[in-house]
Amino acid sequence: MGAAEIRKRGVVAVIRGATPESILSIGSALKAGGVTALEITMETPKASSVIESAASHFGSDVLVGAGTVLDSETARAAIMSGAKFIFSPTVKKETIAMAKRYGVISVPGAFTPTEILTAFEYGADLIKVFPADSVGPGYLKNIAGPLPHIPLMPTGGVDLHNTGDYIRAGAIAVGVGSTLVNTKAELTDQVLYQMTEKAAAFIEEVNKARHTEKYSQVRGG
Repeated sequence: MGAAEIRKRGVVAVIRGATPESILSIGSALKAGGVTALEITMETPKASSVIESAASHFGSDVLVGAGTVLDSETARAAIMSGAKFIFSPTVKKETIAMAKRYGVISVPGAFTPTEILTAFEYGADLIKVFPADSVGPGYLKNIAGPLPHIPLMPTGGVDLHNTGDYIRAGAIAVGVGSTLVNTKAELTDQVLYQMTEKAAAFIEEVNKARHTEKYSQVRGG
């Protein structure tokens, strides 16, 4: 596993506030639309139980991981619950090392070129460019130019209107939060159906962008 596994999935759903019960409905709705990578944020109450529930239920069909991981202890707890990737908002060497020790995908958040390169040199598989909406796709393209060997994934403010732009700018995948999953809404059949429709739309945007000449020039096809 590694950056290639995230690239294959294309879209990572960032899920805050799910429960061990609701994550099954949410995950099933997203999977039906083609989104098969779920980031369960660790500030969620009983986050480890949510990860365990999703990982056990979906197995290898869905890549389940942890987000907002601030330290190595939290990373280990998430991994023991079944997390296959560790997303962090910042660069912390010990957290990256913990993920690598257990063979899961390490994705620290970084913003500047120096932070991005440092995280990669620490052993990160993929760098989460966060908060991406502060700078937009043009910034990511400028980073990918001198650092084409470092896989990048924007998170923060990613929506259907800019997903394709980020992919064409060189992103290997995108992280999508509340524009895809709103856990505060009652999970009625209609809400879940709309989630499936949104998931499919995001996947379509990623796939369309990957088949453009501009993407081929940045990432070699």
